[in-house]
Amino acid sequence: MSGGGSVKELKSKAELDNVRQSGAPVILHFWASWCDASKHMDKVFSHLSIDFPHAHFFRVEAEEQPEVSEAYSVSADGKTVDTLEGADPSSLANKVAKVTGFVNPGEPAAPASLGMAAGPTVLETVKEMFTDNGSSQDALNKRLQQLIDSHPIMLFMKGNPEEPKCGFSRQVIDILKDEKVKFGTFDILSDNEVREGLKKYSNWPTFPQLYCKGELLGGCDIAIAMHKSGELKDVFQEHGIDTGSGSGKSDISESTGLSATLSSRLKSLVNSSPVMLFMKGTPDEPKCGFSGKVVEILRQEKVDFGSFDILTDEEVRQGLKVYSNWSSYPQLYIKDELIGGSDIVLEMQKSGELKKVLAEKGIIVQKDNLEDRLKNVITSSPVMLFMKGTPDSPRCGFSSKVVNALREEGVSFGSFDILSDEEVRQGMKVYSNWPTFPQLYYKGELIGGCDIVLELRNNGELKSTLSE
Repeated sequence: MSGGGSVKELKSKAELDNVRQSGAPVILHFWASWCDASKHMDKVFSHLSIDFPHAHFFRVEAEEQPEVSEAYSVSADGKTVDTLEGADPSSLANKVAKVTGFVNPGEPAAPASLGMAAGPTVLETVKEMFTDNGSSQDALNKRLQQLIDSHPIMLFMKGNPEEPKCGFSRQVIDILKDEKVKFGTFDILSDNEVREGLKKYSNWPTFPQLYCKGELLGGCDIAIAMHKSGELKDVFQEHGIDTGSGSGKSDISESTGLSATLSSRLKSLVNSSPVMLFMKGTPDEPKCGFSGKVVEILRQEKVDFGSFDILTDEEVRQGLKVYSNWSSYPQLYIKDELIGGSDIVLEMQKSGELKKVLAEKGIIVQKDNLEDRLKNVITSSPVMLFMKGTPDSPRCGFSSKVVNALREEGVSFGSFDILSDEEVRQGMKVYSNWPTFPQLYYKGELIGGCDIVLELRNNGELKSTLSE
């Protein structure tokens, strides 16, 4: 396959591996159908493929090519010369020019002044993005308000009323049914634009979100408190909401038909620890992968938790499914509230929501001591650079020199901006017994600072030192 000034759709990682063997530069554009910014960058990308016909330009639909996306979001199994995150047309043109050898690494590329095909498009796209960002945000806000106003009572939740995808959403559904009101719902998992947009629009970072006549009442905790105090019913009545036409839902022990003794026992078990995991096996010997995954997540979050092995008690195993209205295991509870199973807990951890919920519930998280924290950061990447600023925006000349040396050698590396954390900055000086920055580490061992790195590079030993 040759270049030739066109953008191709990448179909597989195998296709990419074959193209890379040619030795020609390969430029990848990761995009998503829901992301307007990536559509703008498409135009610049297409014109750049005309300017640099000897390079291979590929579009990669990130969600459809997880193998390729994962490889390049973590580490590339080839020589990754440069990356660009976000929508920045000028930087894209600059980086492509450098990768293809159009300009020297130390010089800026100026496609507009060089008369390249991408030049006018870069300028046009910058203007369009500036204009469209405002208009698209207005359109999104209008859509959000229309959704909020679509029902007198509107719940933005994970899942739907018949199949909630998180324990908090399920609890608000139960409350609304108990209040005997009609309500509409929107599954925020089905539309990422609505999910992220509503957080900003409502200035409320979590879900579910409950609205009454266009006004935000709050999330799960507020709905529970208002329900228990009777305030929720008063609000509905004040807004002219009919509170007698819903199907309703009685107290869980009555609706499930569980005996009072079993209901009491289950409630006691759920409340036996602020963070309680019902699982198969024990934390040290999980009997299923899903249970093991939740244990791993809780340990990563550094929270103390209790557990109950449902394989040891069939009555609890079957009874809890009815009690929680959740048919599978594991089940994680925080302060008597069901969070959900393995998939939900994993999603919440990735989004940072689990940490927020733990904080909101007053769960104390164990803190690493400084030495453990430094070790974790040092070993977070095989080659780790502690520097001032970031690789794309160094804040000192010495840091910039080390970044350039690593990139010239084609070495992938992680970095930490010591200007962003004074504790790490001062702690590293003592930990490494090295008083200045930058500091370069390989597999947890200190290589040295700027002078040593440049000496290794000049002697042709840098790449071999960082690959032993």
